[in-house]
Amino acid sequence: MEKVVTCVAPVNIATIKYWGKRDEHLILPLNDSVSLTLDCDQMHAKTSVLAGPFIDEDSVWLNGQIMSIETNKRLKKCFDLIRNLIRIRKGENSQEAKWNIRVCSENNFPTAAGLASSAAGYACLVYTLANAFGLVDEDLPSIARQGSGSACRSIYGGFVHWKAGTDDLGSDSTAVQISADTHWPEMRIIILVVNDSQKKTSSTVGMKQSVKTSELLKYRIQKCVPERTNEIIQAITDKNFEKFAEITMRDSNQFHAVCLDTYPPCVYLNQVSHEIISFIHDYNEAVGQIKVSYTFDAGPNAFLFIQQKDLSLFMSELVNVFPSQQPNSSYLRGIETSLPAKIKPYGLKPKDKDLLKYIMVTKLGSGPKCVNDHLLNNDGTLKSNN
Repeated sequence: MEKVVTCVAPVNIATIKYWGKRDEHLILPLNDSVSLTLDCDQMHAKTSVLAGPFIDEDSVWLNGQIMSIETNKRLKKCFDLIRNLIRIRKGENSQEAKWNIRVCSENNFPTAAGLASSAAGYACLVYTLANAFGLVDEDLPSIARQGSGSACRSIYGGFVHWKAGTDDLGSDSTAVQISADTHWPEMRIIILVVNDSQKKTSSTVGMKQSVKTSELLKYRIQKCVPERTNEIIQAITDKNFEKFAEITMRDSNQFHAVCLDTYPPCVYLNQVSHEIISFIHDYNEAVGQIKVSYTFDAGPNAFLFIQQKDLSLFMSELVNVFPSQQPNSSYLRGIETSLPAKIKPYGLKPKDKDLLKYIMVTKLGSGPKCVNDHLLNNDGTLKSNN
């Protein structure tokens, strides 16, 4: 008998950035981070796990490409940690711990393009394996962290705090939920996709260089992040959007300053990214208060935060300043993308067409979920639940 489980897991976007590790092997961060979990409907990783005694060997397919588990240390670590948990919970001689596992995973958005694909992917892998073997009540964030650091934050929905911890073995480095997505249902996230190709310098390589060479990173870890983490958690608790937005933008800017302070520098933003930053500040100034904020991960794509009541007016200005030759049905994706017929323009100058590939609007999400769970007989047919 073989078991098949399929789950989806979301992307998370950090407002206080994780950058730099104190332990490369255990993936222990140098600083705390805070993130928002996005709704799975627009962006997710989907993973199917087939486990049973008749599978010849462990295997993983990612977006249709076979991946070697033996040469991918992080993948192998996740498999080993899950099997170790099976033995602890079900006995040293548990047959399930001896089963080989077949994994098929895919993202419905570009991989390694600065869109947090590894976080969603590893969170989904760990969550699906945990469902397959009845381990959903275990400390899954700590396992997901060892696949991709920020994956621990995608295990939960809403607003999430990854605590760096101080223990050398990482026992206190895990993610906790600040509040559920229902706490701030008016929050909307707009993703401006500038470039969806694989980035030149991976986050893993960039972090290593920053830790070795950036003096600014040391100041950030010691002074800025602890203060900002406390402040933004309070802003989330109070639903204080202007405070939340300002801290988010300041932290994004400092993160990329650290990348430039790295030697040689890691350059993740491009000219269009800087145009977006200028536009957001110009828009907020025109409106008279902070209505929208930005953050950029290790890539040129922008993640904007705005409240639902301000979305329609802003979207009209956005497509005016960043026009496209595409029809709106292709250019604007996700939820709540209809534009008002008449708007009062703020006089912001339109830029060249097609600087953005597309715009996606989404909302907060509730975290990973199981979408399929059934058993197969040895001949591959579905086992009856009766």
